[in-house]
Amino acid sequence: MADGARIAVTAAQAIPAVEATRLIDSRFTVPGMRCAGCIAKIERELPRVQGIAEARVNFSAKRVALRHSPELSEQQLIDAIEALGFEAQRVEDNPLAQDERDRRLLLRALAVAGFGMMNIMLLSVSVWSGAGGVTKQLFHWLSAAIAIPVIAYAGRPFFASAWMALRHRRTNMDVPISIGVLLATALSFYETLAGGDHAYFDSAVMLLFFLLCGRALDAMMRGRTRAGIDALLGRMGKSAAVMAADGTLRRLPADQLRPGMVLLVAAGEALAADGEVIDGTSGIDSSMLTGESRLEPIAPGSAVHAATINVMAPIHVRATAVASDTKLADIARLMDEAGQSRSRYVRIADRASRTYAPAVHTLALLAFIGWMLAGVGWHQALLIAIAVLIITCPCALGLAVPAAQVVASNALLKQGLLIKDGTALERLAEVDCVRFDKTGTLTLGEPWPDLSRLDGKEKAIALALAQVSRHPLSRGVAKALLAQGVTPAPLTKISERPGEGIFALAGRQTVALARPEVAADHPTSELRLGPRTRTIGFSDPLRGDIAETIGELKAMKLDAQLLSGDRAEAVETVARQFGLAGLGGLAPAEKLALLERLKAEGRRPLMVGDGLNDGPALAAAHAAIAPGNASDVSQQAADAVFIGERLMPVARAVEVARATMRVVRQNFVQAVGYNILAVPLALAGLVTPMIAAIAMSISSLIVVANSLRLAGMAR
Repeated sequence: MADGARIAVTAAQAIPAVEATRLIDSRFTVPGMRCAGCIAKIERELPRVQGIAEARVNFSAKRVALRHSPELSEQQLIDAIEALGFEAQRVEDNPLAQDERDRRLLLRALAVAGFGMMNIMLLSVSVWSGAGGVTKQLFHWLSAAIAIPVIAYAGRPFFASAWMALRHRRTNMDVPISIGVLLATALSFYETLAGGDHAYFDSAVMLLFFLLCGRALDAMMRGRTRAGIDALLGRMGKSAAVMAADGTLRRLPADQLRPGMVLLVAAGEALAADGEVIDGTSGIDSSMLTGESRLEPIAPGSAVHAATINVMAPIHVRATAVASDTKLADIARLMDEAGQSRSRYVRIADRASRTYAPAVHTLALLAFIGWMLAGVGWHQALLIAIAVLIITCPCALGLAVPAAQVVASNALLKQGLLIKDGTALERLAEVDCVRFDKTGTLTLGEPWPDLSRLDGKEKAIALALAQVSRHPLSRGVAKALLAQGVTPAPLTKISERPGEGIFALAGRQTVALARPEVAADHPTSELRLGPRTRTIGFSDPLRGDIAETIGELKAMKLDAQLLSGDRAEAVETVARQFGLAGLGGLAPAEKLALLERLKAEGRRPLMVGDGLNDGPALAAAHAAIAPGNASDVSQQAADAVFIGERLMPVARAVEVARATMRVVRQNFVQAVGYNILAVPLALAGLVTPMIAAIAMSISSLIVVANSLRLAGMAR
């Protein structure tokens, strides 16, 4: 980082020209990005700075990725971003792009606006009902006393953003909002001061309240999305027991580990680094990385990775990669890079508003100038201009998307699917193919035992042993036997030995639910009854409605395919059963490459997956869905999460999303059509600001009513 005073970076400065062979990547968090205009500004202007070749925005993560000359320091890059009017920070300083002060301000502003709106509306009802003379003036003054401090406080998120944009000679959607609110407030105060008949404090405060609602909900959804990579890296072991040359142990935090250190990994412990086993045999649960449900046997010479869990017995591991060099960190980087593509999907409302809002305000200005030239005086000309502003206020336009999204999201929630991201429905409506993971997605992701070889007494003993352990296989046995109504047998001296199993006495006979003596290629346990043994195999059952779901997807002209990290033969078996194409043994980067290839061909894939290995593919897909039992990482990367054992919510998500976009388009047509009819009346001076405010409200109510039709999709 450069020392001394901060130097603003501009194209005019003598910064070394970009050399394609020497470009490096840097990432920064930019919490102040608000809308599509911010994205366009950053991606358009930063590459014009000498030394910067490319700028890509990840709007969900509030990050900017720069490809630039190595001669540019971090501080110079930060200055280049701030020269555009945005605060920038290193990712390490603020990885989630959190702005707690901004969040608290937004919530307080929403509360104040809601309080003010309710009180002012009570006063306005009396005025609308015919109150006149001194009573009307009293109500206007009371409204002013409430509205002015409310607008001054609750409008700060918009006023501050608009001022920052104007100060740096750019514009955003907060500029016209701020102009409209301030102008309506100023004229309302003048009317109150002059004893006029009309004041529009209610319209100004109501507008602020609904806009703040939308912004607060948007901030909450984006906060959940930005937590994905942090949740991913949180799966890594936080510390490790490091063995010194003299055999002593000391525990070090994960960020202090170094390649070459020898780690003692206990049974049940998550690895804190990538490494090679140098002593001990065990089984590794690597499902978080591979999606494979079976335990992977390991012995000296086996490679192991951070975030995998040593299940059976203690092992010694020599660290080969730590911290940001681990396979887990590589997956996190892939997710971050894949997420960059999402920034190019701009919300429908933003796309429309970029041209709509400036046109409206230009029209209001022309109305003012025209009526001034007509000789009606500034007061009447300003009233007409405000009427144009209010009647064309994009409230209905602003509600067109969120109103439909809220209703559709509630309908899907009743069907077991939770929508996480505000743009998800738009992208789900556009998908033209579906790619499924297998383990944990088409399957239930739960080990289910085969107990057919056990008699009643053996089942009772197995249940008594299994129910005292938290091991996944033991929980599967206990769940299955309890579902059969089995009663546990009385046992004594029950003990669990990590990596070995559960041991007890049934009378004088030693019994155990233990690790098999010989490792298998699928999860197994042994029930030992003295000298006798019973092998219990485990499988991962398929969801019961896969065929029905695939049929629904095909009816919507969506082709489906399996992309799995599981064994190729296992994937082929499932794919053949449901008439699908399938690819197995895929690494995270290979899944990502396949998704990117589809997108390069112009396809819009929907990815449905659950494992850590699915994270980059979920982030790269046009839209993504994860099951409720998926890893935290997959749920964070996905746009939606379905709950329960049914797969049908995936098909329903696409169906409802397409219906939602139809309603959204209808809402836009209504909003624009309303303005086509109302604007000429306002320009002609036939509409007062009060009538304009009422008409604007009715337009918004029509949009909401149309959106409520989506509630019928909850079937």
